[in-house]
Amino acid sequence: MIRLKFDIKLSYEIADSASDFIFNIHAAQTHHQVVVIEQLYLSQPVTPVVYTDLTYGTRYMRLKAAPGPLTVCYEATVDISHHFDSPENLAEVPISQLPSEVLPYIYPSRYCQSDRLGKLVIWEFGHAQPGYRRVQAIQDWVRRRTSFLPGSSNSNTSATDTIIEQAGVCRDFAHLMIALCRAMNIPARFVTGINYGVDTKAGPTDFHAYVEVFLTNRWYTFDPSGISPPMGLVRLGTGRDAADTSFATVFGSVNSFSPVIKIEAIDGPTNGFTLPRYCTEVLSTHAAFVK
Repeated sequence: MIRLKFDIKLSYEIADSASDFIFNIHAAQTHHQVVVIEQLYLSQPVTPVVYTDLTYGTRYMRLKAAPGPLTVCYEATVDISHHFDSPENLAEVPISQLPSEVLPYIYPSRYCQSDRLGKLVIWEFGHAQPGYRRVQAIQDWVRRRTSFLPGSSNSNTSATDTIIEQAGVCRDFAHLMIALCRAMNIPARFVTGINYGVDTKAGPTDFHAYVEVFLTNRWYTFDPSGISPPMGLVRLGTGRDAADTSFATVFGSVNSFSPVIKIEAIDGPTNGFTLPRYCTEVLSTHAAFVK
């Protein structure tokens, strides 16, 4: 089991009138990710409303803040248990056999225009071994062709933009991999979170985006950016792409400042905790679908 402790600090300056916020910064509560302890601090005397999406464990916090400064601080400790599988066991699932809940993740979405990539994926991956090996080939292709370059993209950058620019940040890597998988009729979805184990040379800790792909009867974790071990990923939000999982959506005239994020792993073999590491098995933090 992995135990990760993290904290998030968000700062805003609200202009002349009250503004509404929707945050997705709470650690998701799932069967494989348990929130041990958490604490929220708001600099203004407002009462937030927290809503939990029971399907994915995503938690949204809504509040209305008055003009002036607003600071939002959230900290949590989570325990994450992983399911490990051998790559050879993972197969693609025919559309006719997909669980109903998985169907939304085979369609194009705002940032993942899979309907425009049909010829490309047949050319690049049509002869790859179906199943995990084809998904791995897609991930490797994205890493090989895309440079991790902070500041090279913006909130409007899509998967097709990333193919052209051949540079981006974690969300761009994720959008491109998702679009390519969907173009091969492989369900894929976008996950936001925080990652442990990034090289300090990459800059300060930030929010992170990665991918889950549906194979055999589970969602499996892939991180096309490759900047940290997948075992060190904390889940915040799950959706079709970044449009569904923004850490903060603001309604009003507001200036925002860069997030301040810290994360650490708890090493405690006697208590059953191990440090995140790279491994040859494929990881999942979801229960299997019952056939």
